[in-house]
Amino acid sequence: MHYANILVSVDLDGPAPDRIRLAAGLAHRFEATLTGAAAHPVPVPILVHDVYDATIQEKENERVVHGLLERAHAVFAGNAGEGIRTDWRPAFAGPITHLVEQARAADLVVVGRRGPDDDNADGLGVPPGPVLMEAGRPVLVVPPGIEHLKAARIVVAWKDGPEARRAVSGALGFIRHADQVFVVTAGDGARFEGAEDVAGHLARHGASATTHLLKAAAGDGDAVLRFAREHEADLMVMGGYGHSRLREWAFGGVTREILQTAPVCCLMCH
Repeated sequence: MHYANILVSVDLDGPAPDRIRLAAGLAHRFEATLTGAAAHPVPVPILVHDVYDATIQEKENERVVHGLLERAHAVFAGNAGEGIRTDWRPAFAGPITHLVEQARAADLVVVGRRGPDDDNADGLGVPPGPVLMEAGRPVLVVPPGIEHLKAARIVVAWKDGPEARRAVSGALGFIRHADQVFVVTAGDGARFEGAEDVAGHLARHGASATTHLLKAAAGDGDAVLRFAREHEADLMVMGGYGHSRLREWAFGGVTREILQTAPVCCLMCH
């Protein structure tokens, strides 16, 4: 897959500069445009005395939000670097809604990993789960502290289904140039046969791919993460939310675990 436009979520949190630099590096590698997006809704006036008071409050709220978006633009411009085409898309809107809308013209969406305890004091931050569900594009989830992605050693967490199939297709731009690709599955032999088919498919795209059957229950996210650490992978590719989000919320699941704890970048599709 060729990435012509890479969309990155921009906020004022500490990990944002690293995430922007990583996305800019990918834009340079793939000769793509890097589009930054940030949004914040304008708060509704409260405790107003009359229409005149409401108008004053609304203008002041717009001024404050505009200031946040200008600061986000400065973070984007200061970390995107030079030598690539850039675009900036701010909005007075919900940050998730705005990013999903902008994804209609993107080939890859880059967001930060966000756990339940991560701060979002500025209101610009975007949790990856809703974007993964709604964007209809490959979503690259970047953990804090990572500012470069070579994608030299890739783990494909294979569970046969439309989500994983889309993720593999969405990651071909990385897979074709990787030094090693590990197609990993857990469960019975039938799953392993499917993983071998996928490895053969990737080999036809020029990848050096091998298959691995983990001695773990299907859906064991810890086992996949351990494999990735042991093989020094810097990118994982997998489907997301093969079960309903309600089931993942109530009982836990691989997608939820990866979105909150994965120490490496993860390219995911729903």
